[in-house]
Amino acid sequence: MTPRTVIITGGGTGIGRAAAHRFAAQGDRVLVVGRTAAALEAAADGHDRIRTLVADVTEPGAGEKVVEAALRAYGRLDVLVNNAGTGTFAPLAKLDRDATQQQLATNLVGPAFLAQAALDALEAAGGTIVNVSSAGSLGIQGFPDNSVYWATKAALNHFTRTWAVELAPRGIRVVSVAPGVTDTGIGERVGMSADEYRAFLDRLAERIPLGRVATPEDVAWWITTLADPAGRYMTGAVVPVDGGLSLT
Repeated sequence: MTPRTVIITGGGTGIGRAAAHRFAAQGDRVLVVGRTAAALEAAADGHDRIRTLVADVTEPGAGEKVVEAALRAYGRLDVLVNNAGTGTFAPLAKLDRDATQQQLATNLVGPAFLAQAALDALEAAGGTIVNVSSAGSLGIQGFPDNSVYWATKAALNHFTRTWAVELAPRGIRVVSVAPGVTDTGIGERVGMSADEYRAFLDRLAERIPLGRVATPEDVAWWITTLADPAGRYMTGAVVPVDGGLSLT
């Protein structure tokens, strides 16, 4: 089979890095995209099927830049993984406008316009968009101090369902993976100390029916599986990968 080409945003760390390694291990060619060159280079180190591109998906024209880089390197595009995301813990009374706009731009605006830029290439390949959401956006539970993040992920789920219907006539599938609590290090990147982050993970692990938080590899398996051509009859699904937490 012709190797597929995969774009993964937020590919330098955590779930994005694990997914890049898994796609590459399957023989696919991967372009990992992110804002930090060192993290991207670390993700690609030792993997000759992974290339890197420093880009901020929130900037105007970033979608076209990313897609053009993939097509220039590999000549086609089969899978787009919208994984880049950011969050800031704050109650409504202390929401910061800049932080709120950054979350909206990264978690919603960036994925929308990257997907838009990728449409023709994905249609030519009969490709798939995989949006990385969050299990916290499912159901009717509230999550104090994190309202903007969960709201963006709920909106991303709506993108998934709507795009699935819109793009089916073009032969493009759209699916979403909704991870639960995953040990990606994101807590420290958004301001927690190492001890606070570990305590946060341990506290939530006690609530998870399977008794532990996820690893990035747990989620990456589902990303690659949902993007597999053998799953060609699934579109519009939002799949929770959370150890059962969203059921409690």
